[in-house]
Parts: sequence; structure tokens; C-alpha cells
Amino acid sequence: METTSTTEGTTAARNNVWTIDASHTNATFSVRHLMISNVRGEFQKVSGTVQFDPKKPEATKVTAEIDVASISTREPQRDAHLRSADFFDVEKFPVITFASTSVRRADKALELVGDLTIHGTTREVVLLLDGPTPEQTDPWGNVRVGASASTTIKRSDFGMTWNTLLEAGGVVVGDDIKIHLDVELIKQK
Repeated sequence: METTSTTEGTTAARNNVWTIDASHTNATFSVRHLMISNVRGEFQKVSGTVQFDPKKPEATKVTAEIDVASISTREPQRDAHLRSADFFDVEKFPVITFASTSVRRADKALELVGDLTIHGTTREVVLLLDGPTPEQTDPWGNVRVGASASTTIKRSDFGMTWNTLLEAGGVVVGDDIKIHLDVELIKQK
């Protein structure tokens, strides 16, 4: 029976640490506007690490942070309103965080379960994973993989309840927020 020394186990774990490549990662969302169409936006500053071994995907650990002030919906006045106390309240709550708690198989896909903290409130969310892609070595010798994930949350679950009623019925901003992530990771040497 073979045993792995603590040093070898630590080295193996360290060899499976990946950093989010912010310049090739997208954290996007969409929300219903005026009960008519979806408004899309993104957070432009994302960071984090992933412990991932392709042979043991269920052991994956993810920690990530999003700089809330980096929100962009391509409309400066709307972005300022989203940063205000009516929504994200960036002065009090400058980051969104995610910390995984487990990974489970769902049919042929994986689900990443974790604690999402927005606006000072933490809720468990389940992200449906697509990937990871096969490892690739870039022209500079870095090993990379990618993955996508999606989920839907209710903004009211995170204390963001600002809204205005419409004359014809309905509200200005929907409660359901669809989140989509496209993440590129760089393996740490």
C-alpha cells in the first residue's frame, strides 16, 4: 500500500491551484426592464482562485471577488444608480464574494454550490457548470483552462428591493437576475 507524504500532498494541491485571468473572464447579468426587455450588464473587475484537479472535479474549491464599482451596463446614469444605496450601495458593500462549499454531479454536468455574498447578505447558490475545457498551453508557457457557469437569483433575497410600479401594472426592475460567467484560469507554477 502506497502512502503520500504530507509534502507530496501539499505539492500536488499547490500544482492544482489556478488563478482567474481577469482580462479573459466575464461576469455578466441580465434583468427584466419595464416588463419588456432584458438589460444586460457586466462587472469588469473579477479576481479569485480555484483549486481544481481534472481527475477529481468533485474536490474543486473556488473563491472569487467582484469589485462592485466596476459595474457597466453601457449607461453611465444607470450605472451610478446601481452603485447607489438604492441597489448595491458600493460605499458600504464594495465587493461581491463567492466561496464554494461543494461540487456535485447533476446528470452529465457539475453543479458548484457555494455562498454568494451581495449587499452584505449571504445566500447559498447553485451554479451549473459547463466545462472545464481541455488544458492548453499559451505561447508564453502558461497552462490555461476555461469554464462557464450560470444561475438565477432573486435580488430581493440580497436586500435589494428598490423599484417603481408601472401605471399599466408591473415594475420597472425585475426581481430575477440571470447570471452568466465565462472564466479563464491560469495554472500556478
